[in-house]
Amino acid sequence: MKSLDLDAVRAFVLTADLQSFTRAADALGSTQSAVSLRLRRLEDQLGRRLLERTPRQVRLSADGAAFMDAARELVGAHERAMASFEVTQRRLVIGISHQLVGGELPSLLRWMNEHDPALVMELRVAGSNDVIEAYDDGLLDAALVLQPEDRRRNGEALFAESFAWIAAPDWQPRAGQPLPLSTQGDTCSIRAAAVRALDGAGIAWTEVFIGKGAAVVGAAAAIGLAVAVLPKRAAPSGTIDIGQAFSLPPLPTHEVVLYSALHDQRSRKALHTLGSAFKNLSMPN
Repeated sequence: MKSLDLDAVRAFVLTADLQSFTRAADALGSTQSAVSLRLRRLEDQLGRRLLERTPRQVRLSADGAAFMDAARELVGAHERAMASFEVTQRRLVIGISHQLVGGELPSLLRWMNEHDPALVMELRVAGSNDVIEAYDDGLLDAALVLQPEDRRRNGEALFAESFAWIAAPDWQPRAGQPLPLSTQGDTCSIRAAAVRALDGAGIAWTEVFIGKGAAVVGAAAAIGLAVAVLPKRAAPSGTIDIGQAFSLPPLPTHEVVLYSALHDQRSRKALHTLGSAFKNLSMPN
């Protein structure tokens, strides 16, 4: 048997992880048709069907699941071999808005590690304003935040983040009572947008829980205490979007922007990987 095409194996791992040819192509800087062709040739070479494809879903076949660990190790071994030429580790200090960090963080960290095993990444998670302030003070190499009100800044717009009204599946409003909200406090731009939408729709609301970070705010929604405004991808497992069912107003999208003054090739590649990871993890399946 001929040697396996490393690019095809990498495309297989990414497509399986992201459950999408489109997302894998974006992460690889390629096209959907090119990724599909590589995978078809890999399957032909192995004589196995690795992925089950339907119009709405891409998932591992039984043979694909059996091949995955070896495929991931092959790609990882290649990246480690390439990284062996780096005489020093590269350290990046990156600030990320806590409104963007949810349960997908383990997938994000694995993605980053596979792309550059020698990279030491220090993540500092805080509010967008705090992250921008730390970046301006020179404490961060890069900042990934929701678009600040000062749009004169020169940042790279990565994608538009959609937010939803998140609650427990059995949550029900109490007659005559205002909508209970779980928020990140009155300095949060997402809270401001949400309450403006409620006020515009004539829906009474009250804050019953205040916390910092999507995981904390989402916890109050998960136990049925309140309704939280979160990105769907950051919503706790088992919660649902109740906006349409309870005629809640639509929420505006917010641009996610990356700021960095780093220009060396390795750092830019790592930041591109980070941006692609967040972009792809934010996309619906």
